[in-house]
Amino acid sequence: MKTGTGGGSPDHAGGAAARSAAEVERRYALEVYPKRDITIVKGRGAEVWDDRGRRYIDCVAGIGVASVGHANPAVAEAVAEQARTLVTCPGIFYNDTRARLLEKLAAIAPGGLSRGFLCNSGAEAVEAAIKFARLTTGRTGIVSAMRGFHGRTLGALSATHKEAYRDAFRPLVPDFSFVPFNNPERLRGAVGEDTAAVLMEPVQGEGGIRPATLEFLEAARKVCDETGALLVFDEIQTGFCRTGRMFACERYGVVPDMLCLAKAIAGGVPLGAVLADDRVQVPPGKHGTTYGGNPLACAAALAAIGFMEGERFAERAEVLGARFRERFASAKPKRVRAVRQVGLMIGVELRERVRPYVEALGAAGVLTLPAGTTVIRVLPPLVITEEQIDEVVEVMVRVLE
Repeated sequence: MKTGTGGGSPDHAGGAAARSAAEVERRYALEVYPKRDITIVKGRGAEVWDDRGRRYIDCVAGIGVASVGHANPAVAEAVAEQARTLVTCPGIFYNDTRARLLEKLAAIAPGGLSRGFLCNSGAEAVEAAIKFARLTTGRTGIVSAMRGFHGRTLGALSATHKEAYRDAFRPLVPDFSFVPFNNPERLRGAVGEDTAAVLMEPVQGEGGIRPATLEFLEAARKVCDETGALLVFDEIQTGFCRTGRMFACERYGVVPDMLCLAKAIAGGVPLGAVLADDRVQVPPGKHGTTYGGNPLACAAALAAIGFMEGERFAERAEVLGARFRERFASAKPKRVRAVRQVGLMIGVELRERVRPYVEALGAAGVLTLPAGTTVIRVLPPLVITEEQIDEVVEVMVRVLE
């Protein structure tokens, strides 16, 4: 039996003040992430600073979260005001701030997606969509794409293709299957009368920044219509202007039955959402969440979305993404095999493994992400300036020569 008054170990008494954040996290955190030796303590716009005062251009952006920039004044003010008013309100009551956000999401959503469920993260949004699809159709089958990524909770993981994520957690949820991305014939052959939903990313993020073809998404829409399955788009990473549209599916003119959202929705405050058309029906008691749709996160989302619209972020992402591609292509770094770019969602595919180059870029002042073993993912805040884009290109060209 454990005894004591708390604190556990002798080093607790000194507190974190005398030790670095890295030391404290190594001591107390379950380290589920592959850490980099950088301690971020401050951010503004597209820049962050470490505990030694060094500046970086942040092309990680919280993994696509900080689209409106770090320490965005509009979001900060909205959060502060809401925190002084009401932080939490469960879904068993109505709430004015939640109501305004649901109305706003319906207004900006692709046609017909007029109902919403608010949760706390992207994985929760995917979990909810899987449940809603099974509940609505009375079927169990979920068809997803190879190289797709939908999250690490058990249902979302079952829809995620990479074995390295899946293998340790078997048995997973049954009745999930995969087809090659951008292969309409294989998709048509996989969807039938037992399929509840087809779940796809319009642009695969973790899978290497790979855009869907129009033919593939149109085939998905058609086969769902023919079989009665629901089409679900995972726009957790692509949503909210990242790809040069409010939502990536607008580039294709293909409207899903459900849309999973999170990441950039609330300027960095945790929030997820599922938007659905009227076919999706979820009776009371079949799903829920304690924190989802809390007024604090909803206020942040209203401010963030308003900022995106006011600053014309979709157009900005389109223009700045093209600037990156053109300037990078003209330099032709020898280690680069291909560049895939949709708005400010950019993948630089190398001829070798990217991990050493991601670390070298960080040492040179530009923070990036891997997307698989050979792709560097570039997801800057959408407030990034032309001068900062040029600096990112210059550093990447120098590191990848």
